[in-house]
Amino acid sequence: MPRRLSILIAEDGAADRMLLAAIVARQGHRVLTAPNGADAVEIFERERPHLILMDALMPVMDGFEAARQIKQLAGNELVPIIFLTSLTENEALVRCLEAGGDDFIAKPYNPIILEAKIQAMHRLRRLQATVLEQRDLIARRNQQLLDEQRAAKAIFDKVAHSGCLNAPNIRYHQSPRALFNGDLLLAAHAPAERLFVLLGDFTGHGLPAAIGAMPLAETFYGMTAKGYSSSDILREINAKLKLILPVEMFCCATFLDINLSQGMLRVWNGGLPDGYLLRSGQGERVPLTSRHLPLGVQDSAAFDDRFETLPLAVGDRLLLMSDGVLESCNANDELFGEARLLAVMDANREPAQLFDEIQQALSAFHGQMLDDLSLVEVSVADTPASLSNPFGQFPLGARPLRPMDWSTRIELRPDSLRTANPLPMLMQMLLQVPPLRQRAGTLYTVLSELYSNALEHGVLLLDSSMKCDAAGFTRYYDERQRRLEQLREGSVSIQLTVRGEGGTGWLRVCVSDSGPGFDVAEVLNKQYRAESLDGRGLRMINQLTERFHWDREGKVLSVEFHWGAHA
Repeated sequence: MPRRLSILIAEDGAADRMLLAAIVARQGHRVLTAPNGADAVEIFERERPHLILMDALMPVMDGFEAARQIKQLAGNELVPIIFLTSLTENEALVRCLEAGGDDFIAKPYNPIILEAKIQAMHRLRRLQATVLEQRDLIARRNQQLLDEQRAAKAIFDKVAHSGCLNAPNIRYHQSPRALFNGDLLLAAHAPAERLFVLLGDFTGHGLPAAIGAMPLAETFYGMTAKGYSSSDILREINAKLKLILPVEMFCCATFLDINLSQGMLRVWNGGLPDGYLLRSGQGERVPLTSRHLPLGVQDSAAFDDRFETLPLAVGDRLLLMSDGVLESCNANDELFGEARLLAVMDANREPAQLFDEIQQALSAFHGQMLDDLSLVEVSVADTPASLSNPFGQFPLGARPLRPMDWSTRIELRPDSLRTANPLPMLMQMLLQVPPLRQRAGTLYTVLSELYSNALEHGVLLLDSSMKCDAAGFTRYYDERQRRLEQLREGSVSIQLTVRGEGGTGWLRVCVSDSGPGFDVAEVLNKQYRAESLDGRGLRMINQLTERFHWDREGKVLSVEFHWGAHA
């Protein structure tokens, strides 16, 4: 059965109004009547009928004006208006439709045609009601999705930005095409006055492109805090992304390992545009070129984690970017491109203004973006000691300190020397000693220097004097890798001894190697020569520890850390 509708009949002729009311009531509908357009508008506002039969020519207010006002009051709701007219001229019929009418019927009325038109208008009402309901449902679902994405992004930002992106020597600009950004920027202070920076660009945009960002960020920050090397972190990130990402997704990335204490930059670029090392002294621009496949493409056995090594000095600047910078597009569909970027860099006269000048050039050039855009600048500056400890603060608690009396020794032979990094494991052991937690950064620095000295100079017999320039840095670390791969004999031994009771105690670290030894005193004396890198690490060890001593052959180096009354 057709649905019973509420129908308003606006007709100034009493006879016609009664006739129409009888026909409509006989068809089962509820009838409302009005003698003129003004009353029709008032009744509509009060009763909200489903459909209106409107005479075109009426006193007080004609049907044309009444139709316009009713349509305005109805808003998005479809209230069909069928004009009742004896007009036959085309212009008059067009005027009915232009006033907001949906159909018209000529006098005298045919009940069958009238009912058919009423039901047709009712079907239109139901169709529009369905469309509006689906629109509102889509809007609610979209709002729900946006709320969920905002909540997820808030969580993601806390993880992704938990490092030191707010450090004064780091500037960055990111312009995502969606709420979630396929570009990812991470930065964290690592032990021994080092800074790790990773810029990643996942394939795609929005939420799908950010799927791998959370585990990547957790791995980056977690392993940095535990003292793992940049190579270890990179291998673990690649293995995790290879495991969780679908085959069509990967992450182009550049990883910077900035070691200020050694004046060294290690860089790994897999698939991102060239970054640049901008030297402060001679104005030299060294490209940091992509030499690897992106992260998540190769399995662990095939993955190449070799970093390029370059000398670094205070005042140098590092510039990184995602491909969204070069692929920014203007109104003429021209790409910003590498040539324009290099032109901006060539025109720069004040290095501190380069970052702003590149942003201004991009803003002046593009009218739209083809990709997520990330631009990063890292200025090489002296790192405050308070920022060089990624292990965080370890509260000592209210419990009294218990006696400590233990020692442990590990020995690394060729296979382990090639692949293992003992420092994170040793640090986790030492951080169980409450008095040592406040000196975690210093501990790591000393352990790292002692281990590097034993491995590189004791076992591998490398000469630090090779690192006299950029080419020398590259030769040194290429030779280090070559000798490690060919290593068949040799060892490094590390012994830790802790003694303490109550509030006093000491830690002794003893590192020995199988090499021929060297004259430690002679090397320490050479470190005062500015042109030589020899002895820089040993001098640092001497400054950071309470006691530094060595055996006569220079094959065993020992240091001590004291706390309490011994300090």
